[in-house]
Amino acid sequence: MPEDQVETQPLLRPPGGSVPRGRRVFLAAFAAALGPLSFGFALGYSSPAIPSLQRAAPPAPQLDDEAASWFGAIVTLGAAAGGVLGGWLVDRAGRKLSLLFCTVPFVTGFAVITAAQDVWMLLGGRLLTGLACGIASLVAPVYISEIAYPEVRGLLGSCVQLMVVTGILLAYLAGWVLDWRWLAVLGCVPPSFMLLLMCCMPETPRFLLTQHQRQEAAAAARFLWGSEQGWQEPPVGAEHQGFRLAQLRRPGVYKPFVIGVSLMVFQQLSGINAVMFYAKTIFEEAKLRDSSLASVVVGVIQVLFTAMAAGIMDRAGRRLLLALSGVVMVLSSCAFGAYFKLTQGGPSNASHAVLLAPVSMEPADAGAGLAWLAVGSMCLFIAGFAVGWGPIPWLLMSELFPLHVKGVATGVCVLTNWLMAFLVTKEFGSLMEVLGPHGAFWLASAFCILSVLFTLSCVPETKGKTLEQITAHFEGR
Repeated sequence: MPEDQVETQPLLRPPGGSVPRGRRVFLAAFAAALGPLSFGFALGYSSPAIPSLQRAAPPAPQLDDEAASWFGAIVTLGAAAGGVLGGWLVDRAGRKLSLLFCTVPFVTGFAVITAAQDVWMLLGGRLLTGLACGIASLVAPVYISEIAYPEVRGLLGSCVQLMVVTGILLAYLAGWVLDWRWLAVLGCVPPSFMLLLMCCMPETPRFLLTQHQRQEAAAAARFLWGSEQGWQEPPVGAEHQGFRLAQLRRPGVYKPFVIGVSLMVFQQLSGINAVMFYAKTIFEEAKLRDSSLASVVVGVIQVLFTAMAAGIMDRAGRRLLLALSGVVMVLSSCAFGAYFKLTQGGPSNASHAVLLAPVSMEPADAGAGLAWLAVGSMCLFIAGFAVGWGPIPWLLMSELFPLHVKGVATGVCVLTNWLMAFLVTKEFGSLMEVLGPHGAFWLASAFCILSVLFTLSCVPETKGKTLEQITAHFEGR
């Protein structure tokens, strides 16, 4: 079979073009999405755990400011390594076994944190949970995109980000009532549950077909979609040969590769990870008394708008939501920068805005009104990100690449994402010192403008298409 004809037809084709109606595909997607739930909890864990660790009395380990910075950021370094490992695992061990494997560093990492006697044990545990985050953030979207049929792939693929933000919110809420040790114990629960559920789920039919396991692929199709009658395997082509550097000359490889990496870069340059990691600090800068409550409100907004995006993803399409999301983020980050500019060098706040308190009818101090500008613009930014730039880069990463380069290409995308997350998270404080808070957010808004232009000029629409039709689009057929 000529190489340029690879993957132009669906690997799994229902008879007469009918849509599969099996419902177990939703159960399998939920089982896989417990990985992103675990990694969301690991990301959110630092926000309530750092204040708890800074207050801890001996013999418990105690974090100073430098150690606290590393405690928040080191998870992204582990995740970058996990992206590389996940890219290797997903092609060799398969999608299901890779998901099962990532539960080990999740549980081990949180167990090490629970038993920590010094700062190094804390950082080691965070590094292990970061490794698991990297594997889960790569394998879960790939698994879900390969088991889903086109009509629900946007919905199920967006549930990856929905579970991430749910995990972050869960960590925030649990942090109100649990100290750092019990919070780490709670972190062991989602990956343990995922291990049990995934043991009962099949490998993806697409991966099984690339391994010439026709019988197992048919059984997986029956489990997921209720029937495999009429589904056929295409001729064996280059998808079984593995990745070779020479393939980067093919438009079906380099085009999605450039798009996937660029989406990950723009996602992080929007400043979202810095906002989530430093949510409390940012709201304290905005002179809100209860910054802990503010963090939870941000988490709730993110969950609600990500759920909304998942519901409309297969109708509105990826491009429209990405562009709309980018525009909202431009406006809100500009407004947040304006808040910091207007309050720069002003008197120490004489009137605090208490979140969720009734707005006074009496003449308010200007600082209080500006604090509400900060609250509004931050919430708008989180909502805008959740509708598009939160879920869609991960969804597109799992859709764009042909099977034979999926492991390597998604590994590079995840590595890029987490390295950028580390740099932004670690250096955000320094950037705010150099440019001022207003300059940092205005810089983020400039990157958001670039992301909108990139979306409109380079990102293809993938809604309603099979994975093989998407590959054919890049090959120019």
